[in-house]
Amino acid sequence: MPGRKGKSLTRESSAEERAPEVVRLLLREYPDAKVALRFSNPLELLVATILSAQCTDERVNRVTETLFRKYRRPEDYLRVPEEELARDIKPTGFFNQKARAIRGACRRIVEAYGGRVPDSMEELLTLPGVARKTANIVLGN
Repeated sequence: MPGRKGKSLTRESSAEERAPEVVRLLLREYPDAKVALRFSNPLELLVATILSAQCTDERVNRVTETLFRKYRRPEDYLRVPEEELARDIKPTGFFNQKARAIRGACRRIVEAYGGRVPDSMEELLTLPGVARKTANIVLGN
């Protein structure tokens, strides 16, 4: 890149060598980048991110506006039948799978982490329905 200082990266550079430079450039170009999902705590972000699969952030935000008033803690998601949660999230699509994933994640959060959303990649990946993308979003916000 013209005007760049430091080591010149080429196509032959390894991913490990290129990654820090790519991150630096992205941060420079997008210093205020934020996730479009609306949330006020890690549990809300986790749930919203699960809901965002194959769904627009705009639609997820419309659903979570009501959802987060009804479900405030992991235990709240476990107190209702899975079918009720599925109805609550139906507009996001794949609602049966998402309800199962949310309840599974909440069950693990309660049983293994004392009701606190884990704050490490390793722990987040133990939650049902959570893969690296979801974990990275939760950790990055």
